[in-house]
Amino acid sequence: MWEEYRTLGVSEAVYERGEAVLKTLAGPFRRIDEVAEHNQLKVLNAMIRNGVAEYHMHGSTGYGHDDQGRDTLERVYADVFHTEDALVRPQITCGTHALYLAMAANLKAGDELLSPVGAPYDTLEEVIGIRPSVGSLAENGITYRQVDLLPGDRFDWDGIRAAVGEKTKLATIQRSRGYSARKTFSPAEIGELIRFLKELKPDLTVMVDNCYGEFTDLKEPSDCGADMVVGSLIKNPGGGLAPSGGYIAGRKDLIERCAKRLTAPGLGKDMGASLGVNPSFYQGFFLAPTVVAGAKKSAVFAAALYESLGFKVSPGPQEPRYDIIQAIDLLSPERLAAFCAGIQGAAPVDSFVRPEASDMDGYADKVIMAAGTFVQGSSIELSADGPLREPYRVFFQGGLSWFHGKAGILLSLQKLVDAGLAL
Repeated sequence: MWEEYRTLGVSEAVYERGEAVLKTLAGPFRRIDEVAEHNQLKVLNAMIRNGVAEYHMHGSTGYGHDDQGRDTLERVYADVFHTEDALVRPQITCGTHALYLAMAANLKAGDELLSPVGAPYDTLEEVIGIRPSVGSLAENGITYRQVDLLPGDRFDWDGIRAAVGEKTKLATIQRSRGYSARKTFSPAEIGELIRFLKELKPDLTVMVDNCYGEFTDLKEPSDCGADMVVGSLIKNPGGGLAPSGGYIAGRKDLIERCAKRLTAPGLGKDMGASLGVNPSFYQGFFLAPTVVAGAKKSAVFAAALYESLGFKVSPGPQEPRYDIIQAIDLLSPERLAAFCAGIQGAAPVDSFVRPEASDMDGYADKVIMAAGTFVQGSSIELSADGPLREPYRVFFQGGLSWFHGKAGILLSLQKLVDAGLAL
C-alpha cells in the first residue's frame, strides 16, 4: 500500500504515523457507519414511497411546465426532511443564495431578523447588510439583531429573551461554525433553542442554515422544530454529483413565498426548467449519506493525526460530529499555505495548481482555498480553506470517498514536514 502513497509523495514516516493513528479510530468510524446506514434507508424509503421512475430523470427546458421529475424530487426532499414542502432548484446558485432567498421571501420592510447564535458566516454579512451592499436586507428596510453566545458556546437565554420583540419576525440559526471558533450545534441543541424562541413568540419563523450538516446525525433540524432548513447541493445533499443548486425545505406557506421570490409573483413552483440535472440531483441525493460518512471519517482522521502532533483541533477525534468540517489551528500563514498545498496536490483535478491567498467576494479577509474538484467550489469534495487571520485556522472538509480523504490528509502533513513546519 505504501508504494502507492509514495507515488503520491507521502514518505514512509508520514504514512506510518497515519496508520498508527488510524488504529485508534474504530469506535468513531463504527458510529459514523451506523448513522450512514440509517440515513441511507431514510432516502431509499422516501424514493420508493414517492414512486421515483425512470421518466423522472428526463428534464425540461424553457418554462419548465409539467416537469414531473423536478416536482417528485421536491417531494422526496420534503419526505426525507419531514417537512410539508421543498424547493430544490439548479437556479439557486449556492448556499448563500438559498439563505438570502429564504430570508428575503419571508421578511418585509419593518421586520427584524434575529440571530440568537452570534455573528453569521462571512458571506451573509453583505446579505444582511452588516457590511453595506447593494440589495441587502438592510437596504430593503429589514433590521438585524444578534445575541452573542456565552463562554463555552452556551446560548444566552436572558439575552435572547430581551432581544425578541414585536418586530422580530424570523430567527436564523447557523448550524455549522463558519470561520469561527465556536462548535457546531447538534439538532437536539437547535431544537432546545427553537422551543425557547417559540415560547417567547409562537408565530416567530425559525430558519436553520443546514449547510455542511445534512446526514451527519440521525435527525435534521426540521425534526426538531425548524420551520425551514436551507442548504447547498454542492455540499452534503448533492452527493458530489449535483453540478449546482440549493434547497429550502419547510412549511408549505413559507416555501410558496420562496418559490415566488425565486421566479415571480403569480408563477412560483410551476416555473423553472430542470435543464437535464435531474439524474445527478436524484443520484447525488441517494449517495449523499454514504458520501457524507466518508467525509466524516476523513475529518476524524485529520483531527486525530494533527492532534497527535500537538495542534489544537475542533472537534476532537472522539467527539460527536454534527457537520463535516474539521478545524485545525495551524498558528502561522506558512503552515496554512502548506496544508492547502497538500490538499490541492491530492486532487484529481488541478493537482498542479498552487493555492494562493486572495481577496474573495463576500469575505472580509484574504482567503486561501484548496479545491481540485469535479464541480467548481464543491465543498463535499476534498477541500480546505481558511482566512489569513490568527490563529491561521484551516477548515478541512469533504472527500467523495474516505480513502481519498485519507490520502489528502497524509499529503497535507507531508507538505508541512517538507517545509520543516511539523514533525
